[in-house]
Amino acid sequence: MNPKGAVEAALFSASGPLRVRDIAERTGLDDDKVRDLLERLADEYERRNSAIKVSKIGSDYVMMLRDEYLEYTDKFTTAELTPGMMKTLSAIAYNQPIMQSELFKTLGARVYDDVPVLVEKGLVGARKVGQTKELTTTKKFMEYFGVEATNKKDIRRWMDEQA
Repeated sequence: MNPKGAVEAALFSASGPLRVRDIAERTGLDDDKVRDLLERLADEYERRNSAIKVSKIGSDYVMMLRDEYLEYTDKFTTAELTPGMMKTLSAIAYNQPIMQSELFKTLGARVYDDVPVLVEKGLVGARKVGQTKELTTTKKFMEYFGVEATNKKDIRRWMDEQA
């Protein structure tokens, strides 16, 4: 077995970020070796100026496209989120935590259709507060969009950079 190839295959085939421990358990490598291989892979993709990168999100690792190549994938993928859902999700991410009732005042009744779908997809968390819900983004949101921010201020900065 080629250890680096095994770690690369794990990242490539995963549907989201992976923990070092999970890769180690499944490949039979120790945690330190996996960490070293992940860093080497990240460096190799960076040096090659590849469209793909290996990123660390929190303590997890993920293989993903670089932002500058995302525009080329639109023609080959189907949208999982409608433009309306993206608008709702953007408003939640930018203003979180935000009450669903406040979001309704800004975006209208469609939030009552969009929010359950976003919660079901795991992109938004909803906590009942009185008659409404407090909405925030989730770790899956960060992973899905490749956001490496961990707090509200950094998420806003990232969103401003994307605009």
